[in-house]
Amino acid sequence: MDIRQLTTFHRAATLLSFSAAAAELNYAQSTVTGQIRSLENAVGVALFERLAGRKVRLTLAGERLLPFAERLLSLADEALAAAVGPREPSGRLAIGVMDSLAAYRLPPLFEYFRHRYPRLQLAPQVGTGSQVLHALREGSVDLGLVTCEQVRHEGLESEVLGQEPLVAVVSPGHDMARRHRVTGADLRDVPVLAPESGGGRWRDAGAAVPGGAGGAVSVLESGTVEETKRWAAAGLVVGLVPRVSVEEDLAAGRLAALAWRPPVEVHTQLVRRPRTPLTREMRLFIERVGAYLVQEQDLATA
Repeated sequence: MDIRQLTTFHRAATLLSFSAAAAELNYAQSTVTGQIRSLENAVGVALFERLAGRKVRLTLAGERLLPFAERLLSLADEALAAAVGPREPSGRLAIGVMDSLAAYRLPPLFEYFRHRYPRLQLAPQVGTGSQVLHALREGSVDLGLVTCEQVRHEGLESEVLGQEPLVAVVSPGHDMARRHRVTGADLRDVPVLAPESGGGRWRDAGAAVPGGAGGAVSVLESGTVEETKRWAAAGLVVGLVPRVSVEEDLAAGRLAALAWRPPVEVHTQLVRRPRTPLTREMRLFIERVGAYLVQEQDLATA
């Protein structure tokens, strides 16, 4: 049993695919198969059950070995870092980022990393919430950043970095833009559109908004924040979006904020795959993004 075999086993066990592990490790699939077979011979038991369609799943022995493999790989990284001493963070870190965060929250942070750690390449992959979570589950990104009301995501671990204030917006000429007070009952018969978050369900959020005797407010989902803003500016819907995404539009008079406080909360979260050892570069990004967003929120509320 050696470190290369444990690394291959860990990636195959996490992705439940020899081909995906080979692609991530830049190996031929035959190399992955051979290393897994050598490891199974070393421990004397089968670690994977081969299924139809090139799919695999862990055996009971594989499940028992996985946490020890994680600890050994983490210890090996620490030993290497101690032997080599301080070095500049380097390599490539793929970050799945929800579009509203990529456009309105994170550009200064990415700029900071570019100047402070020039050998570390941050590769943002921008998408909707569900796209970010899917990319994380399939292993095409290392970490994910999403904004949604649900803080638990199946098969993933999440850390809440802060609350993201919401605002309901309409076109300046909309009838409700001139009202001093808007209630859930006022929104019951108008289309309310929100960006697709991927983690939460806006329809469930709408059910929490009292709409009077006629029932709850109906909240529909669009693809992105920008699509929601365009529909709202055209006078077709009430847009429910993060406030940071419309601050310039409100100041310029392209949109108007309703005198209504959404009764739901959404949270910016850092999401990652469980049982995946954190590299020094991943730990650095997690630390910096958390501190940066806390600072941003403190400035916004000052």
